[in-house]
Amino acid sequence: MKIHRHIVEQIIQALDEIFEQGQYSDKVIERHMKANRRWGARDRKFFAETVYEIVRWERLLAHLADDNDFWKIWGAYWLRQGNELPDWEELEGLSEKSVQARAKDLPSFAVAQSIPDWMYERGIQELGEDFKEIVRALNKPAEVFLRTNTLKTTPDELIKALAKEEIQATKVSADLPDALKLTVRKNVFITEPFKKGWFEVQDAASQVVAPLLGVEPGHRVIDACAGAGGKSLHMASLMKNKGKIISLDIHEWKLKELKTRAARDGVDVIETRVIDNTKVIKRLEETADRVLLDVPCSGMGVLRRNPDTKWKLTNDEISRLHQLQYEILTSYCTMTKKGGRLVYATCSLLPSENEKQVERFLAEHGANWTLLKQVHLRPDKEGFDGFYAALLERR
Repeated sequence: MKIHRHIVEQIIQALDEIFEQGQYSDKVIERHMKANRRWGARDRKFFAETVYEIVRWERLLAHLADDNDFWKIWGAYWLRQGNELPDWEELEGLSEKSVQARAKDLPSFAVAQSIPDWMYERGIQELGEDFKEIVRALNKPAEVFLRTNTLKTTPDELIKALAKEEIQATKVSADLPDALKLTVRKNVFITEPFKKGWFEVQDAASQVVAPLLGVEPGHRVIDACAGAGGKSLHMASLMKNKGKIISLDIHEWKLKELKTRAARDGVDVIETRVIDNTKVIKRLEETADRVLLDVPCSGMGVLRRNPDTKWKLTNDEISRLHQLQYEILTSYCTMTKKGGRLVYATCSLLPSENEKQVERFLAEHGANWTLLKQVHLRPDKEGFDGFYAALLERR
């Protein structure tokens, strides 16, 4: 494969921004794409895929290169792709032979699967040997799932419309009737069906939540950590755009994005509110038939999508999240009416963020709440993101 030095220079710069400056890969990639509008489709694909794969495998590649220099790390990646090294001075001292020799002598599972030691230790401690299979699955690039917006179309019609734009999609399962999976990754955001609001890009695991809550037309629903609102929009679709959804978040910019998406999807039952003080929650006490708490979490279940989380996350951060999750669960649950239902959800695989939080909540508040169901999704089993949800009913 012919290699263009100027693109590799951009890759090296992007890696520096991600690892040395602590920026997020998706934002870095987006910025480089905008700055290099003259790149063709192949160059863009090469740039984005290379950056993501090097971020995913950085620890292993640094070991193979026997160097933390990003040029050498890129060189090790390039050799592993079955290519010959270009004759550039930055790659001096790196050879196919040395990379192959070091590949035969990997010091640990954590190096081989490119995760930090602390993450390996924590994963084994919380999940046992299963964690190894989970990590292997999390190191595979995520597939693209769509959720059909049933307010505007059906899954069958959407499949036909995408086929006209040379995008192949298939149904996922009877349990997720609105979910489609792309057979080949393509840019769906430039398609006519997307502009018309016929679908949202949403992982299949995330599509389990709204049906679990059992929302119905006419319900009053609160999505308390709504973010950009993927689950709010799914609930609006299941409610046939009848009733009321109050989408809350501490970040106003995320709620603005939700408004844009809602307009495109033809949803007008969503009202957004910024949580800028404790009164926002207090005013909503016992007003909701259904409450969704998709709480901030470690993101350990979505490392396929966000591989740089591996290098930014710490044990201390997980401890901080434990506290925040429990605070949200105990203070926001009051918005549920008596006889109403609540879902506590995370995109983590760690029991300490999931069932342990629910067990503690029931031990302290069990007189008023009943656990109806728990859902665990694992990338090595279902092939979706790692995910947890607990359905609780208020007595």
